[in-house]
Amino acid sequence: MSSSPGSVTETTAARSSLPRVVAASLVGTVVEWYDFFLYGTAAALVFPRVFFPESDPLIGTLLSFATYALGFVARPLGGLVFGHYGDRLGRKKLLMFSLVLMGVATFAIGLLPTYGQVGIAAPLLLVFLRLVQGFAVGGEWGGAVLLVAEYGTPRRRAFWASWPQAGVPAGNLVAAAVLAVLSATLSDDAFFSWGWRVAFLLSGVLVVLGWWIRQSVEDSPVFREARQRTAERGAPPKLPAAEVVRTFPRGLLTGAGLRFGENIAFYVITAFSLTYVVETGGLSRTTALNAVLVGAAVEVCAIPLFGVLADRVGRRVVTAVGAAGMVAWAFAFFPLLDTGSTGLVIVAVVVGLVLHGAMYGPQAAFIAECFPTRLRYTGSSIAYQLTSIVAGSLAPIIAVALLDRTDSSLPISVYVAASCVVTVVAALTAHDRTGVPFEEIDARFAAEAEARELARAGARR
Repeated sequence: MSSSPGSVTETTAARSSLPRVVAASLVGTVVEWYDFFLYGTAAALVFPRVFFPESDPLIGTLLSFATYALGFVARPLGGLVFGHYGDRLGRKKLLMFSLVLMGVATFAIGLLPTYGQVGIAAPLLLVFLRLVQGFAVGGEWGGAVLLVAEYGTPRRRAFWASWPQAGVPAGNLVAAAVLAVLSATLSDDAFFSWGWRVAFLLSGVLVVLGWWIRQSVEDSPVFREARQRTAERGAPPKLPAAEVVRTFPRGLLTGAGLRFGENIAFYVITAFSLTYVVETGGLSRTTALNAVLVGAAVEVCAIPLFGVLADRVGRRVVTAVGAAGMVAWAFAFFPLLDTGSTGLVIVAVVVGLVLHGAMYGPQAAFIAECFPTRLRYTGSSIAYQLTSIVAGSLAPIIAVALLDRTDSSLPISVYVAASCVVTVVAALTAHDRTGVPFEEIDARFAAEAEARELARAGARR
């Protein structure tokens, strides 16, 4: 395919601005996921006492995780809305809006009255703000990873797209670090009275930083060209989500399968394990938070490395190996936590999050390559976010319920392992488009659509 001088110049400019695009996506993702994970960490350690004090400890934790799960329920709606307008208006505008929305909701949680002050109104307000958080983060992921993936070179797409992915554990790292510092430096009374609020109020500062970095970035040339082609053919689809479901069911199923085991494993390791080691293992909050802190720091470094590997050997291999490794590690994870040894608890979390990184690093490129540019934000967001309802949102709740019913961690290990088998199957049966330019992927999808139309026309005759 020949390129005009203008397009060559534009592509060269896009490549030169790639580091700025990566920085903008990474920082914004860190901020948004800091906000989202901060809630998960607080749901395990703080909210049972602050918002559900009349329940026994395990039931209070279960109620707290239930409000935590609501954020995941709102994520698909956010993905649909942001995907719809992101494919029409551009990735950048929607990313800016999601950043502000998340920051306002998180800051407001830091100002909430407690159950002891206003009764049932406190957890109800908490639920509302959690829904806003979920809606905002539902639109964040698709825009952030696509902005980088569409700017990046085809041969290194998984590497570049892995940087916003690294922003997820980085956000968890910052959230765990802030709470760990507050927990270690404040008395229990001070921490539960006002200390935990500092972490939520800090979101306001982080949002200003994210906005400042993101505002200088433009949409990718690939997206602008695709939007121009769509305009030349006529109006864009009124309901991109309906077209995605009708035309790309395989892409949606592939994305959902890739997410299923990865999502469940992540939230069992980073959210449920905090409750597990504190409530059943007798370890301190600080020890639990430090284990997640170390694991998240290692995963931040591991994810781009798995992105590099995915560009060399393919998305399928790296993802399947990571998921298969998690199947085995699920049965070692809880016995290591049960030792009560700080060192072994850290090992359990670090290895678990490295294996998660092998699934998560290639995922952005893997899912983005399942859809054409004109529907990529919508398709990627649906595939990514819908899974969170039955995966990440329920994982801590199911884990707590299994522990409460059986008084054993073995059923939780089986649950995590079975979910990761689904991801192994999804990875091995998916189309691997490693190194294929988005323009070529778009052309293939267009040819397939034309062939389907011709087949339908022939059938009508």
